[in-house]
Amino acid sequence: MAVQRGALLRVLLVAVAAIGAAAAKVPAMFVFGDSTADVGNNDYLPWTIARANFPHNGVDFPGGKPTGRFSNGLIGVDFLAFDMGFSRSPPPYLSFMAIAANNISSEMMKNKTMAASAYMTGANFASGGSGVLDSTGTTISMTKQIEYFSDLKDQISTRLGAGRVSALLSKSIFLISAGGNDAFDFFTQNRSPDSTTLQQFSDAVISTYDSHVKTLYNSGARKFAVINVPLIGCCPYCRRQNPTGECIEPLNKLAKSLNDGIKDLFSNLSTEMQGMKYSIASSYELVSSLIENPQAAGLEEVKSACCGGGRLNAEEGCTPNSSCCSDRSKYLFWDLLHPTQATSKFAGLAFYDGPAQLVSPITFKQLVEA
Repeated sequence: MAVQRGALLRVLLVAVAAIGAAAAKVPAMFVFGDSTADVGNNDYLPWTIARANFPHNGVDFPGGKPTGRFSNGLIGVDFLAFDMGFSRSPPPYLSFMAIAANNISSEMMKNKTMAASAYMTGANFASGGSGVLDSTGTTISMTKQIEYFSDLKDQISTRLGAGRVSALLSKSIFLISAGGNDAFDFFTQNRSPDSTTLQQFSDAVISTYDSHVKTLYNSGARKFAVINVPLIGCCPYCRRQNPTGECIEPLNKLAKSLNDGIKDLFSNLSTEMQGMKYSIASSYELVSSLIENPQAAGLEEVKSACCGGGRLNAEEGCTPNSSCCSDRSKYLFWDLLHPTQATSKFAGLAFYDGPAQLVSPITFKQLVEA
């Protein structure tokens, strides 16, 4: 398997070398999910500590300032947006809400309907700590994220009319990156679940995922770009809980089970819902490949976090007082849970136009052009 993955990464590096920015090929991009996709929504939640609006986060972001991204710089959705022709991920939806709440009196921001014009090319609803299940986390649930989208759709419809909005949404990309926190929460509460408990959990996640996708479809979404559950048992947070420093395989097995369910779900939905198209990017397989052959992507350290403290730099989160590595480009993980900008860039390129082992049944590029 290591040899196969090594060959895969070499092919991928050649394949993505020519990918670059171009004019936007879709009208808009709407993003839903957890901290793997959050670009600052949690900054507007006064009740949560799940934030990244402080150093060392953002040290490599343009301007060197934290933005609410759980990273030293850009994250995967930024690079995917770049490949679709945008400058980076669309802005966090709650920043728009803040503008409306503050009643900024500029010509462009007279009311919520006018403010919505800034989101004609999309919005990011993702919230660090959330999951597919509403019971996961205490931030912005997936149900609430979709409600926010519905509100924004209504506001844009006021400007464009229902017919034009329907056409816009049918050609836009709806990106979902979720499920990891659901697995974390379940595993924390069920270290040795029996097969019945495990099946009940998986069924609940997939059933709820099904409901979310159908709600978005009924609101006009047709193109779904999905990022599956990562190899979460191999993140520094999990490794440091293992006396050997190795991955927690039961957690990886749980992630794989969810991914199998997600794959079957979208395959079934695409036959049920007219005009629906989808692409699933395997974050699970990508991280596996990078751990087995990091040199292919220019990485050197795949176990420890770049920013943190304690064993594997993962007994503490990334804070202004944390130890921070000097060469972030060599690390797979930025903090105890999240990838570095270097990893995210590689992932974005791989998911946009990589091999079938990493993105299927079509690539994100093919989804964009469909």
